[in-house]
Amino acid sequence: MAALRGAQLAPSKIMASKQTVHMNQGQGEISYARNSSYQNAEQNRMKPLIEEAIIDLCSNTNTLLHGKMVIADLGCSSGPNALALVSTAVMAIHCRCLHLQQPPLEVCVLLNDLPDNDFSTVVKSLVTLRQSNEPVVVTGIIPRSFYERLFTSGSLNLVCSSCSLHWLSKVPEVLIRDHIPAYDIDEQARRERLPMVHEAYAHQFKTDFTHFLKLRAKELAPSGRMIVSVIGRPSDGSTFEFFHIWEVIAQTLSIMVSEGVIDKEKFDSFYVPMYGPSSEEMRAIIQEEGSFSMREMQARGPTTVTDDALLTPTMFVNGMRAVFEPIIVQHFGDVMDEFARIGKQYWSLEGNLENMLAKDTMVAVSLTKA
Repeated sequence: MAALRGAQLAPSKIMASKQTVHMNQGQGEISYARNSSYQNAEQNRMKPLIEEAIIDLCSNTNTLLHGKMVIADLGCSSGPNALALVSTAVMAIHCRCLHLQQPPLEVCVLLNDLPDNDFSTVVKSLVTLRQSNEPVVVTGIIPRSFYERLFTSGSLNLVCSSCSLHWLSKVPEVLIRDHIPAYDIDEQARRERLPMVHEAYAHQFKTDFTHFLKLRAKELAPSGRMIVSVIGRPSDGSTFEFFHIWEVIAQTLSIMVSEGVIDKEKFDSFYVPMYGPSSEEMRAIIQEEGSFSMREMQARGPTTVTDDALLTPTMFVNGMRAVFEPIIVQHFGDVMDEFARIGKQYWSLEGNLENMLAKDTMVAVSLTKA
């Protein structure tokens, strides 16, 4: 299952405390650095879109005239994937300049994620990138939410973001204010409330994504390009199906409630600030906002990096822990050993893991500033 990369959160003022939204740091067994192969597979599938964007940008007279290109990855996260998208772009620039028999462009690479991101390995990787790519003359890190202005007007040529924009700026306030659980343990109550929960999350995504597009439109140069991918939902009319990644976490936590490991009241007040849009939702928001023209949109099935038979429940749970452990521990306390035990048992049951993997959908879109 495609998991999550960089996370961006600007908490609601009515939340009791700021949610800790970042991946597990370090290089340990449950670190994001060692459990992000699915994210890397999605980045690899974005390569043709990035390469096409570079060819287009290098065909722009203004780009060649100025002799430079500025690239930003928003929600870069950490570990080996942090430089994957910008490295693809840098290599494509180098190949295109050789093809055109033009002097190499000077390249500025900028990486963004929230301040709590593990930037230590990212900084070391940036040094390596500069040493191994002569045209890369400037690198930088911007530790802020991408739901804020990050760059000066008209300063960027290419923006990339992979497996990040499904993270919302905040949990929908109406759910917190009205004490509406995101995931009821009682199945009938869950089904009754699901349309309301879905509408609240969908509205928050529309608000956030519209704002994101407006910000990037200000920061991109004329005819600048943007390539983004998100974990989404199938466009098959299943409007009120629960976002499957949140469901993965909720199912495990609900079992922990039934076993008395965590309190039901704590479970009912637990929200994850994420939403998986369909390709139709993405298209409608882009068209309504109006700052970008759409070059290409892809809605793809499960991203697999190995034979599904090799994906064990332990690997699956470690991947979930790498992404969600900080936010779970902040809300429930030290419960991750039980989370891992129960999760492995649940996802070992026949059909559970396969059914969840089949729900994976990635939505990728290539845009040009209008």
